[in-house]
Amino acid sequence: MDSPKEERLRQKAAAWESFLHTGAIAPGWLDPVIAESWRKCANSGVNPANGMGRNVLERYQLRELQERNESIIHTAAPLMHNLYRFFQGSSFVVVLTDAQGYILELFGDDERLRSAQKLNFLPGAKWRDDDVGTNAIGSVLAAGKPMQVSGAEHFCKRHHCWTCSAAPILNEEGKLAAVLDISGPAGSSYSHTLGMVVAAAEAITMQLMMQRKNKELTLANKRLTSIFNTMSEGVILLDRTGVIHEANPVASRMLEKSNDEMVGHPIDRILGSRTPHVQRMLSVSEPYSDVELMVTNKSGVSHCLTSGEPITDEQGNPGGGVVILRPINQVKSLVNRFSGHITAFRFNDIIGESQPIREAIRVAMLTASGDSNVLLQGESGTGKELFAQAIHHGSARRGGPYVALNCGAIPRELVGSELFGYEGGAFTGARREGRPGKFELAAGGTLFLDEIGDMPLEQQAALLRVIEEKNVTRIGSHRVIPTDVRLICASNKNLAQEVARGAFRQDLYYRLNVISITIPTLRERGEDVVLLFRFFLDRLTKKQ
Repeated sequence: MDSPKEERLRQKAAAWESFLHTGAIAPGWLDPVIAESWRKCANSGVNPANGMGRNVLERYQLRELQERNESIIHTAAPLMHNLYRFFQGSSFVVVLTDAQGYILELFGDDERLRSAQKLNFLPGAKWRDDDVGTNAIGSVLAAGKPMQVSGAEHFCKRHHCWTCSAAPILNEEGKLAAVLDISGPAGSSYSHTLGMVVAAAEAITMQLMMQRKNKELTLANKRLTSIFNTMSEGVILLDRTGVIHEANPVASRMLEKSNDEMVGHPIDRILGSRTPHVQRMLSVSEPYSDVELMVTNKSGVSHCLTSGEPITDEQGNPGGGVVILRPINQVKSLVNRFSGHITAFRFNDIIGESQPIREAIRVAMLTASGDSNVLLQGESGTGKELFAQAIHHGSARRGGPYVALNCGAIPRELVGSELFGYEGGAFTGARREGRPGKFELAAGGTLFLDEIGDMPLEQQAALLRVIEEKNVTRIGSHRVIPTDVRLICASNKNLAQEVARGAFRQDLYYRLNVISITIPTLRERGEDVVLLFRFFLDRLTKKQ
């Protein structure tokens, strides 16, 4: 009497014979994937008596294919060898194919390899169902899941002496990238064989994903290192004990210490013992901002502002911190440049007797007596800032602040926070206590926006809303703050032309261009050259 296993093999052989004669498959006899494969093979004209690999790559084509799949082959090879060692002596072969079914690698017992070669079951052969009939590799490619095909489940009779167990290998996107297969004698079909193949394929998949993540992390680390090394501020990374882990070149120059003199040493030894703010940052994760610091170095004393941001782990426990250093003179220069609180010029300081400059001064003096928005236009170097300060000094707002912002000198993404301010925690890197914008700082006075033509369109819309509503809302806040500001804008661009080409909002242009003053160039006021020459000569003489 036949064993249950032998009976199943006999029944499948009978089902195969019946299908060849009738084209019908009795329900429940076959896995649906295998049944569908039989139908596809029959419709594709696959010869059930053949089973030879018909599509085999040339050697150079195989070499190119293996080079393209080098990462998968390299990752799969150790696990394939482990599988082979387990089945060694059992007439099994271990096979790796690409996502199209081309065999990349195949090795096993000599006897089984000779049988495989007779079928062209070798590297470079395409082993899909429509090429060689139903098989485990082709079924995995069709179904995208592990498959086992044994004996008469194969469409071609020459494969009935084989059993094949295969599983998909996925790439980082979860798409099929390769197939791992173990093939051997039909009488050696066991369910645990498929389980071993699945486990190996999943291990290869995980390794491929880890390799991809490692590459991404390496690239991200290189990007961060590039940013770290090119920052204009000194940056020092600390571990949780206050030992310096890394310092960028700017920090090394500011402190006049080499990287070796800083890395591995406690921060208080480098900055001095008066660093309680750094210790609080490390112990209780308390950030700090703009703390004045004087550090003795080789050439004297470095006077700087320091800020710190703690680093915490997923549970919020202290894990170190980042210390930022900025030279105090650089900070003061930036304040003067971007905030422009120094207003030294009056109309009497504008030198010139030519008709164009006198006309510009006349209009500006009339403008100063009012409170309308002013647009100053002229080429770079014509003195738009001088006129803006003179108008402020000649206005009823002279006792109020004069705040200046160069829209073209700061990054696009910072224009909004500079103009309107922000609430604490509004965005990454924001001060905990928040910061007022230029509209708030200029309350009761004059706000001068230089290079207004360089303002991003999205911020132009926000500026228009503030002008129309005379209210400002900080970024990250819902609190409306009334504004009382006279707006003077300047541009070296022809804003009318910028409007025409869609680079500047027309409605904002009309709001700013209530009074327009064009500052003449020196070539338009030739008779003033001598006056200017004498002025600068006198000033140089006094300096000497």
